Amino acid sequence: MQELARYIRTIPDFPVEGILFRDITPLLAEPEALQRAARELAEPFRDAGVTHVVGVEARGFIVGALVAAQLDAGFVPVRKRGRLPYRTISRAYQLEYGEAVLEIHEDAFANRDVARALFVDDVLATGGTAAASMDLTRRAGATVVGASFLIELTDLGGRARIDDVQVHALIRF
Repeated sequence: MQELARYIRTIPDFPVEGILFRDITPLLAEPEALQRAARELAEPFRDAGVTHVVGVEARGFIVGALVAAQLDAGFVPVRKRGRLPYRTISRAYQLEYGEAVLEIHEDAFANRDVARALFVDDVLATGGTAAASMDLTRRAGATVVGASFLIELTDLGGRARIDDVQVHALIRF
């Protein structure tokens, strides 16, 4: 899948000095590459009984919804504090360059006994966002069956923070 890397643009010093931001917008703009990425993100989990895909705003909404369609699953958004309209469960966590609070609707998984969730996002960096999102998913009542990412920044060690599930990444930097 490294051939998809040609659609990833690297932006130095964004959003803060010292960060190399991996911009997926060129991949999103290319229909064939986008469709291929969605198929490949879903592939390892086709037989995992996924009922919901969980994605965190904003780019996780894009890729997560596409993967949910691939798996014939529902989509559950995880958002920053104060952006979901119903009762929520929240979790504070550390970013690579700051701190944030994420929330999920407390009733995100209607049938908790059979809810099986796949976490999908654009980038796995330090693993803070993924770990917090998966914690929220479990607290809302779903079993987390895995995590799938367009990009993994291997030097940041994020995989170690979520090694209790199967982790899949299409592109590694």
